[in-house]
Amino acid sequence: MTIHQLEFAPEQLTRRARWAALGVLMLPVLLVSIDNTALSFAVPSLSRSLAPSGNQILWIIDIYPLVLAALLVTMGSLGDRFGRRRILLTGGIGFAAVSALAAFAPSAGWLIVARALLGIFGAMLMPATISLIRNIFTDATERRTAIAIWMSGFSAGAALGPIVGGWLLQHFWWGSIFLIAVPVLIPLLVLAPRLVPESRDPEPGPIDPAGIALVTGALGALVYAIKELATHGPTGTTMLIAAFGLACGIAFVRRMLVRRNPMLDVRLFANPIFSVALMVNLVSIFALVGFIYFLAQHLQLIAGHSPLEAALMMVPGLVVTVVLGLAAVPFVRRFGALPVMVVGVLLNAIGYLVVSALGHTGSGLALLVGFVVVCAGVGMAETVSNDLALSAVPPAKAGAASAVSETAYEVGAVLGTAVLGSLLNLAYRQGISVPVTVGESAAEQARATMGGAVEVAADLPTASADALLASAGHAFDSGVTLTAAIASVLCFAVALGAARILRGRV
Repeated sequence: MTIHQLEFAPEQLTRRARWAALGVLMLPVLLVSIDNTALSFAVPSLSRSLAPSGNQILWIIDIYPLVLAALLVTMGSLGDRFGRRRILLTGGIGFAAVSALAAFAPSAGWLIVARALLGIFGAMLMPATISLIRNIFTDATERRTAIAIWMSGFSAGAALGPIVGGWLLQHFWWGSIFLIAVPVLIPLLVLAPRLVPESRDPEPGPIDPAGIALVTGALGALVYAIKELATHGPTGTTMLIAAFGLACGIAFVRRMLVRRNPMLDVRLFANPIFSVALMVNLVSIFALVGFIYFLAQHLQLIAGHSPLEAALMMVPGLVVTVVLGLAAVPFVRRFGALPVMVVGVLLNAIGYLVVSALGHTGSGLALLVGFVVVCAGVGMAETVSNDLALSAVPPAKAGAASAVSETAYEVGAVLGTAVLGSLLNLAYRQGISVPVTVGESAAEQARATMGGAVEVAADLPTASADALLASAGHAFDSGVTLTAAIASVLCFAVALGAARILRGRV
């Protein structure tokens, strides 16, 4: 089989070759999901070593998906033109190199910069994997199964990340979690050229620098504005940035509508199946990432578990995501795509409802039960929504369409920490009561984050330390209750909207 055949006739691949290629494409998926959840568990260790502010903690977590979201459409379009496998390998090399540098960041500022660079190379990885899958698996049933496995790879990585990350954090410094990328990406760089067929759009349009600038400016500015609105409210600067992003977005859409070969066919959004699938994708990841953000901190900083113990307590929920993601395939054959997807989003809402009702008690069991329910919903909703989004476009445009789907995923990840995390931090700051014996600078540190309160308490007399930790824990859990209620209402609304819009269409 020649390279030309591999590029333009994926149906000529044998069944074994298709699944072997999928196995290789799972490596970057595992890497990104391991990196995300392992980093969440490193927040307490980061707080002790780098002393970041509450806003810096959010930036350390958010800057990667923010940059990634801004560049996904661009990288997906470049993959369509220059080859998706080539973009994948370039991203793999860069991601491994920058991960090694991030491991030794000397300050919170440096780590934020390193995470931004990881976002650039991560933007090359994810659209390439799903668009290659879309072109390799031309049979609808095989493709749905492959996408279910692809989504399960995210969940498996999310389950493996806390275990590996927890063990590393228990035995080494926080930077060791970034070194996970190196041994995962080396097999990708060796095996992908041998097992993954190259694919690209056979009739790509010309490179559009203005379009690239507009879509990057739109996504970057709007995601940044959303994050700042959630953190600081509607300041003049934030509204200006939002207006700039909106103007870029409008200009991009108008440019794509008049170009003969646009880098992104914006008419796809007129398809309600495609648009609703993207919204479900975004909200599901919003629910999962937001939950992990506060659950990891509660288990370690309030319940007092080690990183490894906290990770192991979360594994059942993340395993449920894998199981229900794979089970979604036979569920769709039996009940249809829409009921399975809607039930998935409803489970997200119910999981958060459990936390909203019981989270104020500080019960770790209630949080873990809610987490399992949310994970079950994410597994079902993500598998179906990704399949619906990709099946709505022709294979030649898979790169751009998968990039849009990945953009929804990453925007959901940003909002999960930016919105829920910022609301949680706000409620925490308003609810905590610092003993009057604590100095002003230490009191400010304690009010900034739960991790800061734990650090301050370590240097206080027993009575003052106990009072501070009790107040901080109550404020944190009260904030969790509030954010869970908001997330639950949002998930219920999306589930009902999806059912109404797509009834009779799917």
